Amino acid sequence: MSDIDARHPVDLESKRFSIKKPEVRYDKQGERPDAERLGAAMTAFAKDMGRAAAVYMESCIHCGNCAEACHFYVQTGDPKYTPIWKLEPFKQAYKREVGPFAWLYRALNLKHAVTVEQLEEWQHLLYDSCTVCGRCSMICPMGIDIASLISQARHGMFAAGLVPHELWAVAERGHREGSPLGATPKVFKERIEWLADDYEVEMPLDRPEAEVLVTFSSIEIMKYPESLVATAKILKHAGYAWTLSTKGYEATNFGLLSGNAAWQRDMTLKLIDAAVACKAKVLVLPECGHAYTALRWMGANVYGRPLPFRVLHISEFLAEGVQNGRIRLNRVPKSLTFHDPCQVSRRGGATGAPRVVLQALGVELRETRDHGSLNWCCGGGGGVVTIHRADELRYKAFEVKMRQLDATGAELTVTSCANCRQTFDDGQAHFKWDRTMGSLLELVAENLRD
Repeated sequence: MSDIDARHPVDLESKRFSIKKPEVRYDKQGERPDAERLGAAMTAFAKDMGRAAAVYMESCIHCGNCAEACHFYVQTGDPKYTPIWKLEPFKQAYKREVGPFAWLYRALNLKHAVTVEQLEEWQHLLYDSCTVCGRCSMICPMGIDIASLISQARHGMFAAGLVPHELWAVAERGHREGSPLGATPKVFKERIEWLADDYEVEMPLDRPEAEVLVTFSSIEIMKYPESLVATAKILKHAGYAWTLSTKGYEATNFGLLSGNAAWQRDMTLKLIDAAVACKAKVLVLPECGHAYTALRWMGANVYGRPLPFRVLHISEFLAEGVQNGRIRLNRVPKSLTFHDPCQVSRRGGATGAPRVVLQALGVELRETRDHGSLNWCCGGGGGVVTIHRADELRYKAFEVKMRQLDATGAELTVTSCANCRQTFDDGQAHFKWDRTMGSLLELVAENLRD
């Protein structure tokens, strides 16, 4: 296949049976009659069936190209993982209820009515086997944004209380405590004070005015605190007046990933309100792909008007600093390969920024066969890494990345997404792989030139 390294050919026929079919298992939230769950799902489906969704639904020519773009399908050969098939209940609801020929579909029963049992079965396809990476959207010859339709279908699943339990739990905790991993304002403040003291760096908190507001992901706060220190060192080096805010620091948005639009909105508004309060000119998002999607591309819609500040992913912020001379770097005489986070590069368009930074570092960049917009997903995005029953399938998808990164022979492996980094750490432990995924942000902080 063109998208799999030729030195590691994939025998799909043998791979087809190497994964046990998932157990018939689905999770439910709350105690509700099935009819009520179905009604909630259909109401949410109908709400999302606007003009764009209708055009997409009518445009599919069933060419199958999206299948070859999906790491879950490529690694298993199972047709149920074809991206457009994952949308079948959403498509059924559209064709039967609101499409231009809905009366005909109902009269001749060309599309059956969606059932709760079908939604339960599709929980695995809409959540466990889709990272919303958008590779299928990019490949589709008809321009169908399959990834966005998956996100819309998740709205209906959440409304029905049919979300994988682990994903629902972190989303609910994020809504209730302000952070999906327990980085409450109190915990965040204590962590900032500890890091500032231990690493002897200034980490300003709750300044009334600042040029730059910096945000972090809960994974960085709780698992990769060195990223917080690296950010502080870089901002001091560049001479920015900046701050952190206890009212808007958590950029991770599991409302987006789980399908709860209200929770997504609340998390986004916290960041916007914090930036407005300190009169920030720039809000810097962390090494987190979905945080970038939620605020950079959806924030103004949530706010209801243009944002009064710029939104930059940290890789874009670093690239600007390199280009305007505020960030000066020592050269790193090593070979390096870069993993493009799907939501930052393919979905967000910030593919060039990390390469500007890497060029300034003087590394020998060894690109994977598929990189930039074509990069293969790590397999853990879209909330998949939280779902334990999806582990076996996720590890199978991860093998694509292992093969391609190994093929580069690069000494260093770096990315600009902490969620990807966590997925790589988990994959490294599972496969006893000899590669460690590093952080672009931390690499820059380690090589600042006085």
